[in-house]
Amino acid sequence: MQIDPFELERWFAEYEHEADIMLAESGIRSLPASRFDTDPGDLGYVIPTNGDPDFRADVARRYDRDADEVLFTCGTQEANFLAFLSVLGGDGHAVVVTPTYQALHAVPDAIGDVTRVPLEAPDWTLPVDAVAEAIRPETRLIVLNNPNNPTGRYHSEETVRALYDLAADNDAFLLCDEVYRLLATEPLPPVASMGPHGLSTTSLTKAYGLAGLRFGWLVGDREVIDAAWNWKDYTTISPSLFGQHVARQALGEQEDDILAENRRLAADHRDRVGEFLAAHDLAWHDPVGVNGFVTVPEGFENGREFCRTVVEEASVVLGPGECFGYPDYFRIGFGLPTEELEAGLERVGRVLEDR
Repeated sequence: MQIDPFELERWFAEYEHEADIMLAESGIRSLPASRFDTDPGDLGYVIPTNGDPDFRADVARRYDRDADEVLFTCGTQEANFLAFLSVLGGDGHAVVVTPTYQALHAVPDAIGDVTRVPLEAPDWTLPVDAVAEAIRPETRLIVLNNPNNPTGRYHSEETVRALYDLAADNDAFLLCDEVYRLLATEPLPPVASMGPHGLSTTSLTKAYGLAGLRFGWLVGDREVIDAAWNWKDYTTISPSLFGQHVARQALGEQEDDILAENRRLAADHRDRVGEFLAAHDLAWHDPVGVNGFVTVPEGFENGREFCRTVVEEASVVLGPGECFGYPDYFRIGFGLPTEELEAGLERVGRVLEDR
Protein backbone atom coordinates (compact mmCIF):
# COMPACT_ATOMS: atom_id res chain seq x y z
CA MET A 1 0.00 0.00 0.00
CA GLN A 2 1.31 3.45 -0.94
CA ILE A 3 -0.11 6.79 0.10
CA ASP A 4 0.56 10.26 -1.27
CA PRO A 5 2.50 12.74 0.87
CA PHE A 6 0.17 14.93 2.94
CA GLU A 7 0.84 18.19 1.13
CA LEU A 8 -0.53 20.57 3.76
CA GLU A 9 1.29 18.84 6.60
CA ARG A 10 4.55 18.95 4.63
CA TRP A 11 4.01 22.68 4.05
CA PHE A 12 3.42 23.21 7.77
CA ALA A 13 6.50 21.16 8.61
CA GLU A 14 8.57 23.47 6.43
CA TYR A 15 7.33 26.77 7.88
CA GLU A 16 5.09 26.44 10.95
CA HIS A 17 7.70 26.07 13.68
CA GLU A 18 9.74 29.12 12.64
CA ALA A 19 6.88 31.49 11.80
CA ASP A 20 5.40 33.97 14.28
CA ILE A 21 1.72 33.56 13.40
CA MET A 22 -0.18 30.52 12.18
CA LEU A 23 -2.97 31.90 10.00
CA ALA A 24 -3.74 28.57 8.35
CA GLU A 25 -4.83 26.68 11.47
CA SER A 26 -8.08 24.84 10.78
CA GLY A 27 -9.53 24.80 14.30
CA ILE A 28 -10.86 27.16 16.95
CA ARG A 29 -8.52 28.59 19.60
CA SER A 30 -7.66 26.07 22.31
CA LEU A 31 -9.39 26.10 25.69
CA PRO A 32 -7.23 26.07 28.86
CA ALA A 33 -6.93 22.80 30.76
CA SER A 34 -7.76 24.72 33.95
CA ARG A 35 -11.37 24.85 32.79
CA PHE A 36 -11.73 21.12 33.52
CA ASP A 37 -11.04 18.49 36.15
CA THR A 38 -7.91 16.95 34.68
CA ASP A 39 -7.46 14.01 37.08
CA PRO A 40 -8.88 10.81 35.56
CA GLY A 41 -7.31 8.60 38.24
CA ASP A 42 -4.95 5.78 37.32
CA LEU A 43 -3.61 6.20 33.80
CA GLY A 44 -4.54 2.84 32.34
CA TYR A 45 -6.36 1.84 29.19
CA VAL A 46 -9.99 2.75 28.58
CA ILE A 47 -11.91 -0.46 29.29
CA PRO A 48 -13.66 -1.68 27.21
CA THR A 49 -11.34 -0.41 24.52
CA ASN A 50 -14.11 0.91 22.28
CA GLY A 51 -15.02 3.42 25.00
CA ASP A 52 -17.04 3.59 28.20
CA PRO A 53 -20.47 2.03 27.46
CA ASP A 54 -22.48 4.66 29.34
CA PHE A 55 -20.64 7.49 27.64
CA ARG A 56 -21.04 5.82 24.24
CA ALA A 57 -24.77 5.56 24.95
CA ASP A 58 -24.85 9.31 25.71
CA VAL A 59 -23.14 10.09 22.41
CA ALA A 60 -25.30 7.59 20.52
CA ARG A 61 -28.49 9.40 21.59
CA ARG A 62 -27.31 12.43 19.63
CA TYR A 63 -27.64 10.29 16.50
CA ASP A 64 -30.70 8.20 17.44
CA ARG A 65 -28.36 5.22 17.61
CA ASP A 66 -27.37 2.57 20.16
CA ALA A 67 -24.17 2.50 22.20
CA ASP A 68 -22.83 -0.41 20.12
CA GLU A 69 -23.08 1.78 17.03
CA VAL A 70 -20.45 4.19 18.44
CA LEU A 71 -16.68 3.71 18.51
CA PHE A 72 -14.51 6.18 20.39
CA THR A 73 -11.31 7.05 18.55
CA CYS A 74 -8.19 9.19 18.78
CA GLY A 75 -9.64 12.14 16.90
CA THR A 76 -11.60 12.35 13.67
CA GLN A 77 -8.56 11.32 11.68
CA GLU A 78 -8.58 7.83 13.19
CA ALA A 79 -12.36 7.58 12.91
CA ASN A 80 -12.17 8.25 9.17
CA PHE A 81 -9.19 5.94 8.71
CA LEU A 82 -10.92 3.03 10.43
CA ALA A 83 -14.12 3.63 8.49
CA PHE A 84 -12.26 3.50 5.17
CA LEU A 85 -10.51 0.27 6.14
CA SER A 86 -13.77 -1.29 7.28
CA VAL A 87 -16.00 -0.31 4.36
CA LEU A 88 -13.68 -0.44 1.36
CA GLY A 89 -12.02 -3.74 2.27
CA GLY A 90 -9.01 -3.24 0.01
CA ASP A 91 -10.85 -3.27 -3.32
CA GLY A 92 -13.93 -1.08 -2.92
CA HIS A 93 -14.66 2.15 -4.74
CA ALA A 94 -15.34 5.53 -3.12
CA VAL A 95 -16.77 8.73 -4.56
CA VAL A 96 -15.20 11.70 -2.77
CA VAL A 97 -16.40 15.30 -2.97
CA THR A 98 -13.43 17.67 -3.35
CA PRO A 99 -11.69 19.94 -2.48
CA THR A 100 -11.48 18.50 0.98
CA TYR A 101 -9.10 17.52 3.74
CA GLN A 102 -6.54 15.39 1.92
CA ALA A 103 -6.92 12.35 4.16
CA LEU A 104 -10.52 11.98 2.95
CA HIS A 105 -9.38 11.07 -0.55
CA ALA A 106 -5.75 9.94 -0.08
CA VAL A 107 -6.52 7.17 2.41
CA PRO A 108 -9.35 5.51 0.42
CA ASP A 109 -7.26 5.90 -2.72
CA ALA A 110 -4.41 4.02 -1.00
CA ILE A 111 -6.61 1.09 0.00
CA GLY A 112 -9.17 1.06 -2.81
CA ASP A 113 -10.19 3.20 -5.76
CA VAL A 114 -11.45 6.79 -5.74
CA THR A 115 -13.40 9.01 -8.11
CA ARG A 116 -13.27 12.68 -7.14
CA VAL A 117 -16.27 14.93 -7.81
CA PRO A 118 -15.31 18.62 -7.63
CA LEU A 119 -17.42 21.32 -6.07
CA GLU A 120 -18.35 24.10 -8.46
CA ALA A 121 -16.50 27.37 -7.81
CA PRO A 122 -16.90 30.16 -6.84
CA ASP A 123 -19.82 29.21 -4.57
CA TRP A 124 -18.60 25.62 -4.18
CA THR A 125 -21.99 24.09 -4.91
CA LEU A 126 -22.25 20.32 -4.84
CA PRO A 127 -23.29 18.69 -8.15
CA VAL A 128 -25.43 15.77 -6.97
CA ASP A 129 -25.89 14.55 -10.55
CA ALA A 130 -22.11 14.28 -10.95
CA VAL A 131 -21.92 12.17 -7.80
CA ALA A 132 -24.63 9.91 -9.19
CA GLU A 133 -22.73 9.53 -12.48
CA ALA A 134 -19.53 8.61 -10.61
CA ILE A 135 -21.14 5.68 -8.78
CA ARG A 136 -20.18 2.19 -9.98
CA PRO A 137 -21.45 -1.29 -9.10
CA GLU A 138 -18.45 -1.67 -6.74
CA THR A 139 -19.00 1.70 -5.02
CA ARG A 140 -19.12 1.21 -1.27
CA LEU A 141 -18.78 4.77 -0.01
CA ILE A 142 -19.66 8.39 -0.78
CA VAL A 143 -17.47 10.79 1.21
CA LEU A 144 -18.45 14.31 2.21
CA ASN A 145 -16.98 16.93 4.57
CA ASN A 146 -19.73 19.29 5.77
CA PRO A 147 -19.07 22.14 6.52
CA ASN A 148 -16.32 21.84 3.97
CA ASN A 149 -12.62 22.30 4.61
CA PRO A 150 -11.11 24.37 2.94
CA THR A 151 -13.98 26.34 1.37
CA GLY A 152 -16.28 26.74 4.38
CA ARG A 153 -19.26 25.77 2.22
CA TYR A 154 -22.13 24.30 4.30
CA HIS A 155 -24.21 22.12 2.02
CA SER A 156 -27.94 22.16 2.67
CA GLU A 157 -29.91 19.37 4.31
CA GLU A 158 -31.68 18.78 0.98
CA THR A 159 -28.32 18.24 -0.74
CA VAL A 160 -26.99 15.95 1.97
CA ARG A 161 -30.17 13.87 1.97
CA ALA A 162 -29.89 13.55 -1.81
CA LEU A 163 -26.41 12.07 -1.32
CA TYR A 164 -27.75 9.79 1.41
CA ASP A 165 -30.46 8.53 -0.96
CA LEU A 166 -27.83 7.84 -3.63
CA ALA A 167 -25.83 5.79 -1.13
CA ALA A 168 -28.90 3.87 0.03
CA ASP A 169 -30.10 3.18 -3.52
CA ASN A 170 -26.67 1.72 -4.36
CA ASP A 171 -26.23 -0.30 -1.16
CA ALA A 172 -23.36 1.97 -0.12
CA PHE A 173 -22.69 4.30 2.81
CA LEU A 174 -22.52 8.07 3.00
CA LEU A 175 -19.66 9.01 5.31
CA CYS A 176 -19.72 12.60 6.46
CA ASP A 177 -16.85 14.21 8.35
CA GLU A 178 -18.84 16.60 10.55
CA VAL A 179 -16.03 18.03 12.63
CA TYR A 180 -17.18 21.64 11.97
CA ARG A 181 -20.94 20.95 12.17
CA LEU A 182 -21.53 22.43 15.62
CA LEU A 183 -19.91 25.74 14.72
CA ALA A 184 -22.95 26.43 12.53
CA THR A 185 -25.65 28.60 14.08
CA GLU A 186 -28.25 26.05 12.98
CA PRO A 187 -26.48 22.68 12.60
CA LEU A 188 -27.95 20.13 10.24
CA PRO A 189 -28.94 16.68 11.52
CA PRO A 190 -25.89 14.40 11.52
CA VAL A 191 -25.71 11.94 8.64
CA ALA A 192 -25.70 8.92 10.98
CA SER A 193 -29.18 9.98 12.15
CA MET A 194 -30.57 9.88 8.60
CA GLY A 195 -30.75 6.10 8.40
CA PRO A 196 -28.77 2.84 8.24
CA HIS A 197 -26.58 4.00 5.34
CA GLY A 198 -25.21 7.04 7.19
CA LEU A 199 -21.80 7.19 8.89
CA SER A 200 -20.76 10.22 10.93
CA THR A 201 -17.29 11.11 12.19
CA THR A 202 -16.29 13.99 14.44
CA SER A 203 -14.22 14.97 17.45
CA LEU A 204 -13.80 17.66 20.07
CA THR A 205 -11.02 19.30 18.07
CA LYS A 206 -12.56 21.90 15.77
CA ALA A 207 -15.84 23.05 17.31
CA TYR A 208 -14.85 22.66 20.96
CA GLY A 209 -11.22 23.86 20.91
CA LEU A 210 -9.91 20.66 22.50
CA ALA A 211 -7.49 19.31 19.91
CA GLY A 212 -5.06 18.05 22.54
CA LEU A 213 -7.58 15.55 23.86
CA ARG A 214 -7.31 13.53 20.63
CA PHE A 215 -10.85 12.32 21.25
CA GLY A 216 -13.43 11.60 18.58
CA TRP A 217 -15.84 8.94 17.34
CA LEU A 218 -17.35 7.02 14.46
CA VAL A 219 -21.12 6.41 14.46
CA GLY A 220 -23.13 4.14 12.19
CA ASP A 221 -23.89 0.62 11.07
CA ARG A 222 -23.09 -2.02 13.72
CA GLU A 223 -21.11 -4.21 11.30
CA VAL A 224 -18.99 -1.24 10.24
CA ILE A 225 -18.41 -0.29 13.88
CA ASP A 226 -17.41 -3.84 14.80
CA ALA A 227 -15.00 -4.00 11.86
CA ALA A 228 -13.55 -0.62 12.79
CA TRP A 229 -13.05 -1.76 16.40
CA ASN A 230 -11.22 -4.80 15.07
CA TRP A 231 -8.89 -2.53 13.07
CA LYS A 232 -8.48 -0.27 16.08
CA ASP A 233 -6.90 -3.17 17.98
CA TYR A 234 -4.01 -2.71 15.53
CA THR A 235 -3.81 1.09 15.68
CA THR A 236 -4.34 2.85 19.03
CA ILE A 237 -6.06 -0.02 20.93
CA SER A 238 -8.19 2.37 22.99
CA PRO A 239 -9.08 6.06 23.04
CA SER A 240 -7.22 8.34 25.42
CA LEU A 241 -8.30 7.89 29.05
CA PHE A 242 -7.52 11.54 29.70
CA GLY A 243 -9.42 12.53 26.57
CA GLN A 244 -12.49 10.54 27.57
CA HIS A 245 -12.39 12.04 31.08
CA VAL A 246 -12.38 15.64 29.85
CA ALA A 247 -14.75 14.88 26.96
CA ARG A 248 -17.45 13.88 29.46
CA GLN A 249 -17.23 17.36 30.94
CA ALA A 250 -17.09 19.16 27.59
CA LEU A 251 -20.17 17.27 26.38
CA GLY A 252 -21.92 17.70 29.73
CA GLU A 253 -22.77 20.83 31.65
CA GLN A 254 -20.10 22.93 29.90
CA GLU A 255 -21.18 22.16 26.34
CA ASP A 256 -23.67 24.96 25.77
CA ASP A 257 -21.25 27.60 27.05
CA ILE A 258 -18.31 26.24 25.04
CA LEU A 259 -20.24 26.11 21.78
CA ALA A 260 -21.82 29.54 22.31
CA GLU A 261 -18.41 31.09 22.97
CA ASN A 262 -16.84 29.42 19.96
CA ARG A 263 -19.67 30.30 17.61
CA ARG A 264 -19.41 33.95 18.65
CA LEU A 265 -15.66 33.91 18.11
CA ALA A 266 -15.98 32.26 14.69
CA ALA A 267 -18.68 34.69 13.55
CA ASP A 268 -16.76 37.75 14.75
CA HIS A 269 -13.53 36.59 13.13
CA ARG A 270 -15.28 35.70 9.87
CA ASP A 271 -16.57 39.29 9.70
CA ARG A 272 -13.10 40.70 10.41
CA VAL A 273 -11.53 38.61 7.68
CA GLY A 274 -14.36 39.45 5.29
CA GLU A 275 -13.71 43.18 5.78
CA PHE A 276 -9.98 42.63 5.25
CA LEU A 277 -10.55 40.72 2.02
CA ALA A 278 -12.95 43.34 0.68
CA ALA A 279 -10.43 46.09 1.43
CA HIS A 280 -7.80 44.23 -0.62
CA ASP A 281 -10.08 43.19 -3.49
CA LEU A 282 -9.95 39.50 -2.59
CA ALA A 283 -12.89 37.10 -2.72
CA TRP A 284 -14.16 34.04 -0.88
CA HIS A 285 -17.41 32.15 -0.36
CA ASP A 286 -18.74 33.35 3.01
CA PRO A 287 -17.76 30.33 5.15
CA VAL A 288 -19.25 28.32 7.98
CA GLY A 289 -16.63 27.08 10.42
CA VAL A 290 -13.19 28.66 10.75
CA ASN A 291 -11.68 28.21 7.26
CA GLY A 292 -12.01 30.19 4.07
CA PHE A 293 -10.72 29.61 0.55
CA VAL A 294 -9.52 32.95 -0.86
CA THR A 295 -8.58 34.00 -4.38
CA VAL A 296 -4.86 34.60 -4.91
CA PRO A 297 -4.01 38.34 -5.17
CA GLU A 298 -3.00 39.80 -8.51
CA GLY A 299 0.73 39.85 -9.08
CA PHE A 300 1.29 36.33 -7.78
CA GLU A 301 1.46 33.34 -10.07
CA ASN A 302 -0.32 30.95 -7.72
CA GLY A 303 -1.17 30.17 -4.11
CA ARG A 304 2.20 28.65 -3.33
CA GLU A 305 4.10 31.72 -4.51
CA PHE A 306 1.83 34.03 -2.51
CA CYS A 307 1.96 31.95 0.67
CA ARG A 308 5.73 31.57 0.44
CA THR A 309 6.11 35.32 0.04
CA VAL A 310 3.91 35.98 3.07
CA VAL A 311 5.72 33.55 5.34
CA GLU A 312 9.18 34.68 4.25
CA GLU A 313 8.44 38.42 4.41
CA ALA A 314 5.88 38.59 7.23
CA SER A 315 6.40 35.34 9.18
CA VAL A 316 2.73 34.40 8.77
CA VAL A 317 1.69 30.92 7.59
CA LEU A 318 -1.19 30.55 5.11
CA GLY A 319 -2.22 27.37 3.27
CA PRO A 320 -1.50 27.20 -0.49
CA GLY A 321 -4.44 26.14 -2.60
CA GLU A 322 -2.16 23.64 -4.33
CA CYS A 323 -2.41 21.51 -1.19
CA PHE A 324 -6.08 21.04 -2.09
CA GLY A 325 -5.63 20.89 -5.87
CA TYR A 326 -6.59 24.55 -6.48
CA PRO A 327 -3.58 26.75 -7.27
CA ASP A 328 -5.69 29.91 -7.72
CA TYR A 329 -6.65 29.93 -4.03
CA PHE A 330 -5.16 29.91 -0.56
CA ARG A 331 -6.69 28.78 2.73
CA ILE A 332 -6.96 31.11 5.67
CA GLY A 333 -7.91 29.93 9.15
CA PHE A 334 -9.54 32.43 11.48
CA GLY A 335 -10.22 30.44 14.65
CA LEU A 336 -7.07 31.61 16.44
CA PRO A 337 -7.12 34.17 19.32
CA THR A 338 -8.31 37.62 18.25
CA GLU A 339 -5.01 39.38 18.94
CA GLU A 340 -3.13 36.91 16.74
CA LEU A 341 -5.71 37.18 13.97
CA GLU A 342 -5.48 40.97 13.94
CA ALA A 343 -1.68 40.90 13.94
CA GLY A 344 -1.61 38.30 11.16
CA LEU A 345 -4.01 40.24 8.95
CA GLU A 346 -2.01 43.42 9.48
CA ARG A 347 1.18 41.69 8.36
CA VAL A 348 -0.46 40.13 5.32
CA GLY A 349 -1.90 43.53 4.48
CA ARG A 350 1.58 45.08 4.49
CA VAL A 351 2.80 42.43 2.04
CA LEU A 352 -0.08 43.23 -0.28
CA GLU A 353 0.39 46.99 0.00
CA ASP A 354 4.12 46.73 -0.74
CA ARG A 355 3.43 45.05 -4.10
